[in-house]
Amino acid sequence: MSDSGKPDHLDAKHDRDREQRIAAVKRWVAYIQSEPPEVWGPQQNAVVNGQLSAAQHVATSAAHQQHVAAVAAEIRAVRDDDAAGESVSPDDS
Repeated sequence: MSDSGKPDHLDAKHDRDREQRIAAVKRWVAYIQSEPPEVWGPQQNAVVNGQLSAAQHVATSAAHQQHVAAVAAEIRAVRDDDAAGESVSPDDS
């Protein structure tokens, strides 16, 4: 294990992933230097638009957010009721 507490295999995986990303960026740089913007521009736009679309689809609806908040409130209420019941001693009744 490393000092960070993560298993070494995760550190190695992260290093490989980083190296692959850097290699991909270098390939892209070489490509855009060898091709005119009219060729690579639409491709880059497609990648960026795809990323934006994916990010928007991850967003949850207002109804779903309200549902999650309501469920969380119910869980807190039950937990608080349980905690209040535990703090009452038999002498308090």
